[in-house]
Amino acid sequence: MTPQKTVKDYIRTIVDFPHEGIMFRDVTTLFADPRGFRMAVDQMLHPYAGQRIDKVIGLEARGFILGGAIAHQLGCGFVPIRKKGKLPGTTISQDYKLEYGEAIVEIHDDAIEPGETILLVDDLLATGGTAQAGITLIERLGGKIIGCAFIIDLPQLGGRKLIEDMGMDVHILCEFEGL
Repeated sequence: MTPQKTVKDYIRTIVDFPHEGIMFRDVTTLFADPRGFRMAVDQMLHPYAGQRIDKVIGLEARGFILGGAIAHQLGCGFVPIRKKGKLPGTTISQDYKLEYGEAIVEIHDDAIEPGETILLVDDLLATGGTAQAGITLIERLGGKIIGCAFIIDLPQLGGRKLIEDMGMDVHILCEFEGL
């Protein structure tokens, strides 16, 4: 009997992308497979089943794919957090550190009502900088984050600890060693 595939089995690794020494974890192969994609969405929302969730917020860009599917399953709204300059309405912004420099993410200033319960999602948790900036934006708008769900964690980079130290519940589907 063939063992059942896990989410991790659907993710391919591309060596030396985008730079030499990087092991890129490509979730497009997971998204392209209907069983794999459904498995990932179901497993990401499972810990939060039965809880009131008003909105799912996805971090740019693969968090949009996951967030839309999860929000559909939960019957709630979806909100994107985007890179600076990509949203058309009035926004609030948050800067964060990258490995080599800084970046800025934004959310519409009317995307969340104070007290709404939020599930934050993305495909990958590495250093945690993007997720930290997203959490800060959500909290500035008065959202109550019930959890942060990711497909992949790169534990060597410390993102999970950073997010947990902010008081967040973190749900991970699989881990990969290395960068």
